[in-house]
Amino acid sequence: MSQQLINTVFPASVFQLDNGVTFIHQEIATTPVVVADVWVRAGATREPNPWFGMAHFLEHMIFKGTATLPPGVFDQNIENRGGVTNAATSYDYAHYTLTTAATYLEDTLPHLGELLLNAAIPEEEFERERDVVLEEIRQAQDDPDWLGFQSLIQSVYQQHPYGRSVLGTEQELMQQSAEAMRCFHRAHYQPENMTVVVVGGIGEKPALELVNRTFENFGDRTDCPQFELNAEPAITGIRRQELHLPRLEQARLTMAWTAPGVEKLRSAYGLDLLSVLLAEGRTSRLVRELREELQLVQGICANLSLQRESSLFTINAWLEPEELEKVEALICAHLEDLQNVEISDAELARTRRLLCNEYAFSTETPNQLTGLYGYYNTIAQAELSVTYPQQIQSFDAQELQQLAKDYLSPHNYAVTVLKPC
Repeated sequence: MSQQLINTVFPASVFQLDNGVTFIHQEIATTPVVVADVWVRAGATREPNPWFGMAHFLEHMIFKGTATLPPGVFDQNIENRGGVTNAATSYDYAHYTLTTAATYLEDTLPHLGELLLNAAIPEEEFERERDVVLEEIRQAQDDPDWLGFQSLIQSVYQQHPYGRSVLGTEQELMQQSAEAMRCFHRAHYQPENMTVVVVGGIGEKPALELVNRTFENFGDRTDCPQFELNAEPAITGIRRQELHLPRLEQARLTMAWTAPGVEKLRSAYGLDLLSVLLAEGRTSRLVRELREELQLVQGICANLSLQRESSLFTINAWLEPEELEKVEALICAHLEDLQNVEISDAELARTRRLLCNEYAFSTETPNQLTGLYGYYNTIAQAELSVTYPQQIQSFDAQELQQLAKDYLSPHNYAVTVLKPC
């Protein structure tokens, strides 16, 4: 029926179903709850021109029924059993989560599978839901932080789809059709693109049998316009842009660098460690100097967003407009220090400890675990998700210093400034 992929360290079991669907299961006998999370490699990077925004719009339309499951029946079925559903779309994936009592999984998961495999995407529902998505776009455009981030990624990713909005634009959505969406669905919601993760109070055998039945019969594949994944050249020089927006009480400064994707996962982990060293906690370098000592910013943080093709390293500050130039210069000075002055043992130990503790706290519940395994299996391999603490603990100061030199140049980056009107 299926072949188990054995890994003695990974706490879950990974199966390849006969049709190509990946199934990941971990039993937690102490909980009466089960979370099923279905991940699909059908995010915004799979959208061909001119179907931008299609992946997110399809996420909405998945819940509008099939030929055998009318709109609303799925939601009613879940709610009557006290369950909860959720869905999200990003660049590398779309995923659909179902949380229910273990005793009700057999009554609810087949309905979710029916929606995912056989979405009808009826014309009338398509037109109605398009208005909902258009309103979502309008609300996003009223959010200064969203506008600032979209401007930033457009500057960072000038060729790769990571530079587009996952939502698409109003103009792009108005050009789409239900027929085109059905084509996109049948092209990408296929077994080899799908990972089903089940974690909680259900044994391996009944879970495997249920998933095999639920995700057995996929629709015929269709050919769609090809999507393009162009490699993004390294940023050279400083790409600067400034936006003046209403409703801002303070200025925003966001600096960004491209970082390795999953093909250099260890390097991405090292940059994650550097983000914490720079700006997490009162004793981190940027927080201590810019907020605590000099009081130039109200807040400052750094983040590494892991993505399949190219990750994104950002530093964000909230501050008064007159401090923008000084703060940007001080951040660049700290990046110079990272490259030229070795990190102390005490600082490295603190940073490792913080990240490993965060990882431990984020892998406690069935919902957290399904998200972790599903995300990693969609962009890389699920088994890699549990190596994170060991990788973090193994970094030394010299390797981190080299990563700062390779990826965090104070002379080559994108910066977006938001100022109040």
